Amino acid sequence: MKLARTITAQREGIVAAIRHGLSNARVEAINTQIRLIARRAFGFHSPEALISLAMLKLGGLCPPLPGRVTVT
Repeated sequence: MKLARTITAQREGIVAAIRHGLSNARVEAINTQIRLIARRAFGFHSPEALISLAMLKLGGLCPPLPGRVTVT
């Protein structure tokens, strides 16, 4: 009964999501990743470190890594 009431109450949104193919799955996935990054960044002295980690992981950036240094 509770499920039927919920579906009835949310019917318009459900139909719109199916019709337009929209979902919030991507946003939820990013939120989860940011929470995990924040847990790893706990103890950093500034929020910039957390922002930098999030941008590195989620921003699509691929910074060049330092090359191998050869000593002759």
